[in-house]
Amino acid sequence: MLFALRTPVAFVALLAAFLLALCLRAIAIRLTARSLGLADHRESIWPRLREDVDPFGAVGVAIGGVGWGKMLSVDEIPRHRGRFRAALVFLAGPLVNIVIGEILLGAYAIAFPDSGMQYLSPGSVLLGVGGPVGQVVLLSLGVGLLSFGLLGLIPIPPLDGFGIMYHALRRPGASIQWMRLWFEDKNIGVVILLACCLFPLPGPILLHIVDALDSLFLLWWG
Repeated sequence: MLFALRTPVAFVALLAAFLLALCLRAIAIRLTARSLGLADHRESIWPRLREDVDPFGAVGVAIGGVGWGKMLSVDEIPRHRGRFRAALVFLAGPLVNIVIGEILLGAYAIAFPDSGMQYLSPGSVLLGVGGPVGQVVLLSLGVGLLSFGLLGLIPIPPLDGFGIMYHALRRPGASIQWMRLWFEDKNIGVVILLACCLFPLPGPILLHIVDALDSLFLLWWG
């Protein structure tokens, strides 16, 4: 995101997209858990700073253009009421961001049909694009939310994709427990993600990964 400082409007819009993505993820996770009977109905669904913001995820979005929220451990969501219910809780956060991101990008394609969206690289949007304020804000919000959601589907801790994979398995084996030990307990997952933010190809490796994933979804609006 710091790359976008050269275009202040894009920087503000990308920052807003990240904060909105964190809030949407938190609300979606808690609302889904409560709706499926996996959480106390008296628990608030609203975002909480300490429980939803991962400082490393914030560093990731600053230096790599895309970040993540606080890790939700698989132990926090009980499997005994249905492993697919538990998997849905982890899926809710990425999914709501992908859907709303796609809605915003669809609105952008309709509102600005001659903007050449089919030639846009999602990675370039995350680095900050120039142009009319309305276009920049809508495009940055859409790509920012979509990128947050798609990154979250990657199945390694601390990302939600690991929880989806873990609960989708009937019996998580030794390899999954090994992954939990090293990637979750020993924070190797965070180290890998931050390393992908720091090392350029040129450009952060993580940004290239998200750019490839985003491009598949942007094809709808090309």
